[in-house]
Amino acid sequence: MNYFLRSLKYFAALCVLCIVLMALMLATGTSALSARDTVYVMFHTTRYLTMLGAIVVLAALYPRFGFVVRRIEGSTERHRQQIVHAFKSAGFSLVCEADGRMIFRAESFLLRLLLLFEDRIAVRQDGEHIVLDGIRRGVARVEYRLDSYIRMTARNE
Repeated sequence: MNYFLRSLKYFAALCVLCIVLMALMLATGTSALSARDTVYVMFHTTRYLTMLGAIVVLAALYPRFGFVVRRIEGSTERHRQQIVHAFKSAGFSLVCEADGRMIFRAESFLLRLLLLFEDRIAVRQDGEHIVLDGIRRGVARVEYRLDSYIRMTARNE
């Protein structure tokens, strides 16, 4: 069910993006067609049906490649301060901590909107590694920072 909802969110976001792009083209005069002609062509030619098919395929695949699990060598207890700082500098804040897991969410509404309200990133310990689980864009930002912070801490010790 979660996979389906994520696909629907991404489908809606891609449709809004296409509508905004068409509106911008019409408003700036860079479109070769009028608004009426654009709507007609959209529903009566294979070009727009192909684009709609591509949007459906992307939306269906998005949950598969849009969410990741990354591992960083370290300890959630020992490097707690670096974890919180890395998330804070990436625009996330700690909202919950229980059962050895930390849950971070985006601080600003705009970032939450850009992440399609899929801004939850879970942090847990797995053996010798810190595991980050969440949306690819958020995890990638935090992973780079956290790895740098942990390496700097290790060099200074």
